[in-house]
Amino acid sequence: MSFRKASILFVLGLFAFISACSSESTEEKIHGHLEEAVAQEKGFEEQQSKITELEQKEQELYSQIIELGTDEMEKITELSQQAIDAVTQREESLKAEKESLDAAKEEFQKTEDLIAEIEDEQLKETAESMYSTMSDRFSAYDELYQAYETSIQQEKELYEMFQQEDTEQEALTEHINTINESYQQVLDANETFNTNTTAYNELKKEYYSQAGIEVQYEDAGSKGNQEGEQSEEEQEENQSA
Repeated sequence: MSFRKASILFVLGLFAFISACSSESTEEKIHGHLEEAVAQEKGFEEQQSKITELEQKEQELYSQIIELGTDEMEKITELSQQAIDAVTQREESLKAEKESLDAAKEEFQKTEDLIAEIEDEQLKETAESMYSTMSDRFSAYDELYQAYETSIQQEKELYEMFQQEDTEQEALTEHINTINESYQQVLDANETFNTNTTAYNELKKEYYSQAGIEVQYEDAGSKGNQEGEQSEEEQEENQSA
């Protein structure tokens, strides 16, 4: 069995240089909420790094378990418990990741009433498309979260089966197949999430351009399996759990 990783795109982070003025315009207020939402998603990087490490640890334990014979149940039980502990920690990181997304969602939704106040029709249309796309992105993440949570519970069950001496190979094979099917759902949900993220990033660029908000884009660079800083840098696609 292999634990397949699903890549998650991060929301585009921009550092905006706004001309000084006596009071914030509606467009600038929207900008503030958009960038604060980006800042709220910083928890992604930290949690994804943890999740990746735990996945690797779990994969190593799984590889050791399947190399052991039925006459080594004591060792199998010990390794299986370590794997269960790793899965539990991964679940905790997943929940922390969701909390980060929920906080970003709450901040982002503050732009809805402000968008309704935009006078320029073309700019308003772009902003509405941006809002709709980001809402779809959050919905896609909820589906991704549920699918990943399901696979985590199934993995716990697998290691519990390893600890039972009377577990048949056929039952193990069937359960592993179930886990693989769950991970396919994770990959499918993740693809939708990535698509919405890419679309949102482009609409956000377009909104800033039409609103006359000057921005500088900085390449955050590659960080392997980590997403990198978000709040002030343009993000590239990275691999995560």
